[in-house]
Amino acid sequence: MPIIELKTEISAAIDVVFDLARSIDLHKISTAHTQEEAIAGVTSGLIELGETVTWRAKHFGIWQTLTSKITGFKKPFYFADEMVAGAFESFSHEHFFEEVSGNTVMRDTFAYRSPLGFLGKLADRWFLEAYMRTLLEKRNETIKEFAESGQWKQLL
Repeated sequence: MPIIELKTEISAAIDVVFDLARSIDLHKISTAHTQEEAIAGVTSGLIELGETVTWRAKHFGIWQTLTSKITGFKKPFYFADEMVAGAFESFSHEHFFEEVSGNTVMRDTFAYRSPLGFLGKLADRWFLEAYMRTLLEKRNETIKEFAESGQWKQLL
């Protein structure tokens, strides 16, 4: 099972970064290149504990849907989401936030299991793990940009 871990340092208050990370609207901005849209559940604003969102996006030229649920939540330090339906066999994404010297350190742990057994493991090695890492890095860059520039006020 691939596990992707990221650390992003952001010059912004922990509350702002935490809320941007769970913003459906910011997620749409960060994934515009995949034409990602929230089509069911929470489709805008901030997602909360126990809520779900269903995304429709184009990956590798194929339209896919994925539903995730917020399964853990301790504002402003932690939240977790897990896939409840979608193309993966499973995935979980933990988000950790820590205030350090007036800035925020955001850590992500994204663990997933590809479908199709051996073929899925080959896909992970050849391209899927790198693709997922790039998606998460783009998302974190967008959070950082909005938090540090004051653009967050348009969303929160």
